Amino acid sequence: MGSGKHSCGPSGACVGTFSGSGKILRPSMRSPWLLLAPVLSPAVPQVTSPPCCLCPEGVHRFQWIRNLVPEFGVCSSHVRVLSSPAEFFELMKVQIKVAKRRVVMASLYLGTGPLEQELVDCLESSLEQSLQAKFPSDLRVSILLDFTRGSRGRKNSRTMLLPLLRRFPEQVRVSLFHTPNLRGLLRLLVPERFNETIGLQHIKVYLFDNSVILSGANLSDSYFTNRQDRYVFLRDCPEVADFFTELVDAVGDVSLQLRGDDTVQVVEGMVHPYKGDRAAYCRAANKRVMDVVNSARARQQVLHAQTFHGDSLLAQEDAAAAGDRRPAPDTWIYPLIQMKPFEIQIDEIVTETLLTEAERGAKVYLTTGYFNLTQAYMDLVLGARAEYQILLASPEVNGFFGAKGVAGAIPAAYVHIERQFYGAVCSRGQQERVRLQEYWRRGWTFHAKGLWLYLAGSALPCLTLIGSPNFGYRSVHRDLEAQIAIVTESRALQQQLHQEQEQLYLRSGAVSSATFEQPSRQVKLWVKMVTPLIKNFF
Repeated sequence: MGSGKHSCGPSGACVGTFSGSGKILRPSMRSPWLLLAPVLSPAVPQVTSPPCCLCPEGVHRFQWIRNLVPEFGVCSSHVRVLSSPAEFFELMKVQIKVAKRRVVMASLYLGTGPLEQELVDCLESSLEQSLQAKFPSDLRVSILLDFTRGSRGRKNSRTMLLPLLRRFPEQVRVSLFHTPNLRGLLRLLVPERFNETIGLQHIKVYLFDNSVILSGANLSDSYFTNRQDRYVFLRDCPEVADFFTELVDAVGDVSLQLRGDDTVQVVEGMVHPYKGDRAAYCRAANKRVMDVVNSARARQQVLHAQTFHGDSLLAQEDAAAAGDRRPAPDTWIYPLIQMKPFEIQIDEIVTETLLTEAERGAKVYLTTGYFNLTQAYMDLVLGARAEYQILLASPEVNGFFGAKGVAGAIPAAYVHIERQFYGAVCSRGQQERVRLQEYWRRGWTFHAKGLWLYLAGSALPCLTLIGSPNFGYRSVHRDLEAQIAIVTESRALQQQLHQEQEQLYLRSGAVSSATFEQPSRQVKLWVKMVTPLIKNFF
């Protein structure tokens, strides 16, 4: 790590450059060495530190990620993997009720049913208690949603939250992100529902004081009952919570603000997302978000240097004597952001590097509710050395299954894409190395995404990606996304992650050429013809 413009990746090759704006200048050739992570322009001088001696070799190989983003060391006992929508819902309600300082929620939308109303009622109750307490707390609630999805229909996310805004105007903030790419005639002509295909706020972060839930799940009844996703709870991790609070605040600042009369306004001094100059808006948004990433990264580097590599042993001993020293971290959290409209591509670069660098004998379990990998990700999987098991939704558990109109054909389009990819695997003779599996569960839909990485010779994963990205064109190019890479040397946490992976894959069946001969896998000609034209929009 250093302040120059070249960065050394996990294999030691110097690659990539950065620009002063935080934009990553990517290599023109896509080779394994050129994909390694470049260094973003730091906001303050960096602290140079030698390799961390606390990490075993298996974990140390991923510390190149901190060249891009802040690295948060935590104790694995503070990390819990959730398994069901009901567990996710109940934990959120409990956490809202005990929150004293802040509740921060970022989601695509908030549904309008009774379960969603329960969440709103919990927020109202906590806000009410904060006012009536003997020593009133400064509880603040910040909610970030997507403008188009949150404004759909007469009863929508906005109308659900207006009572909170009106009753607690000083404590509640509701921000509605509007993509800068939906503007002018396009905004006027594209009808509701279809306008969401242009770009969305897709981050899913649920934060309560110093605890955080990272997930791919939205705030809607099916995500609380019978829509399978992934969820991880980071308990009492203040630095992680501060980072995601600042990130949501940053996106909130470049979003439209909901007011008590159901109108919206721009934050004072900010460029309007679709009425103002697009380039100026995107530059301002890039700076606002990258300031959060870079300042957090600089803080964590200073903390790391002071804790493990500085002249602070006496201070540590004093803190330990006072009972104030935390156990040494055995798990590292790396927040990965993808906001291509703002020229921020951190998640894409880290994901590509992981897919490229997984060695022969390693196993990658990759899952997505919508199998529509970018061409770059498909090429990397097909040309990689590691073994891949890819889990995707069968048509019956696809969220669009049975939908009216054009949306009802989307599951068939995914089948067509799946069949083409399977054909590419077979034509290369890669069937033993790259395997597809389809998730099926009666009465449920499937929305889980992420990956688990098992190093060669290991029966347990040491790294997982979990959050909002689907590995598709939309996630990479259109939407705002965030996830975390969790790297751990804790056998107990590795066991949790392994069990999570096993439970999802146990409900799946292997894909073979016979799969596509089934009546439910027959794709109409018009769907095959249209899929190449529309695959970048769903």
